[in-house]
Amino acid sequence: MIVNNETTSGNETLENIMATSLFPVGGKNVNYAQYFDGTSYLNMLSMDQVIIGNVTFEPGCRNHWHIHHADKGGGQMLLVTAGRGYYQEWGKAPQELKPGDVVHIPANVKHWHGAAPNSAFQHLAIEVSGENTSNEWCEAVDAAEYNKLK
Repeated sequence: MIVNNETTSGNETLENIMATSLFPVGGKNVNYAQYFDGTSYLNMLSMDQVIIGNVTFEPGCRNHWHIHHADKGGGQMLLVTAGRGYYQEWGKAPQELKPGDVVHIPANVKHWHGAAPNSAFQHLAIEVSGENTSNEWCEAVDAAEYNKLK
């Protein structure tokens, strides 16, 4: 479920996000690069109590389809902080994201998220605690479908 902010936001440059980010952007996301098309940046803000990562995407960058598995609880929340991007659940239409939007991703739902083709994008990724949690990385987002997005 996405809770949309009513304000509008245009396209954003990576340089502007890096210069104005409320949270440090971090370095290139080399540990997870195999699961992204394009370049992303990752700064783990918290590894205690609640796991929170600040993820920044260059224009056109998106992660692959993936699933946050859990027997109970689990899932992920995204808090959009800058730029313009998309979130899509398997079998549903992509939904545009802008600063202030909150995405609640239940456990066991196949999805992807990332930047719009012509805008950088940033969100805080919050791991929801649960029982027997794991992440499954799947196939890349179809490039022809992604390139239809504005």
